[in-house]
Amino acid sequence: MELTLTTPTLYLARHATPDWSRTDLPYHLPPGPPLTPQGEAEAAELGRFLRAAGVTRLYASPLERARRTAEIAASVAELPFQVEAAIAEWRPEEKPEHIRVRFWPVWERVIAQSLQSGPIALVTHGGPIGFFLDELGLPKDTLAYYRRTFDRNNPAPPAGVWKAARPASGEPWDVSLAFVPDAYRKKLIV
Repeated sequence: MELTLTTPTLYLARHATPDWSRTDLPYHLPPGPPLTPQGEAEAAELGRFLRAAGVTRLYASPLERARRTAEIAASVAELPFQVEAAIAEWRPEEKPEHIRVRFWPVWERVIAQSLQSGPIALVTHGGPIGFFLDELGLPKDTLAYYRRTFDRNNPAPPAGVWKAARPASGEPWDVSLAFVPDAYRKKLIV
């Protein structure tokens, strides 16, 4: 018997901390900078969160920092993961309409998968996460608050996660910051 759920649940995870000193590697093109040891620890913390959240599958951007984050998190959470080129970093020449064309088919596909198998996580980058949060209707002032809170105008810290769930088809998405690694919790105003 095939399981069909009524609420799709997707997690948007930002890659863990990369080696910012690697200015010899373009940030938006593969491979991009690798993770630092701190980033590897954050990825393991992310894996524990995803396991507890019941995530059933991971998709990762092909850039090294996101792919390695997913690899570590998937290992900890005992999940399959696959690389998805369409969720790569926002490139300097791309405009929002280009991002929509590139990302939205993946979003629709993982919604359908979530309805069949449970929560799914995308390990991507701050730019794509900000795009999705805006598209899903997160209030602009809330998005701006998180962009000011975390590094480099990102709406999530390294290895941070947003949860998006839709109670019923046609209903608005319920979007919330679901996970912040220990090293970044002090930045949040409670």
